[in-house]
Amino acid sequence: QVQLVESGGGLVQAGGSLRLSCAASGRTFSSYAMGWFRQAPGKEREFVAAISRSGGLQYYADSVKGRFTISRDNAKNTVYLQINSLKPEDTAVYYCAANPRYTTNKADFGPWGQGTQVTVSS
Repeated sequence: QVQLVESGGGLVQAGGSLRLSCAASGRTFSSYAMGWFRQAPGKEREFVAAISRSGGLQYYADSVKGRFTISRDNAKNTVYLQINSLKPEDTAVYYCAANPRYTTNKADFGPWGQGTQVTVSS
């Protein structure tokens, strides 16, 4: 089983960009599809993006399509989330998670990282 650690969050002005990283331990990273989720204060954790084991397939929530890009480097055991044109409503804790299948169902994901905070000021 992999262990996941996110990084790259921070405080950024609206319109800015961030690249989040999620580093995985273990030798089985490439056997997992990966996903990013986010949770804003007082809201449920929501799906943001998913990527297949090889990286050849990606899927995005409608709210981030065109602004967010998920990618992975299996040689580095890392998945990334490039976030452009940030909006105040993107403020949330961002989590990465592993999934033995390529799905977008939150219940299919696990283990999870601890999250990284993204705060967008207007």
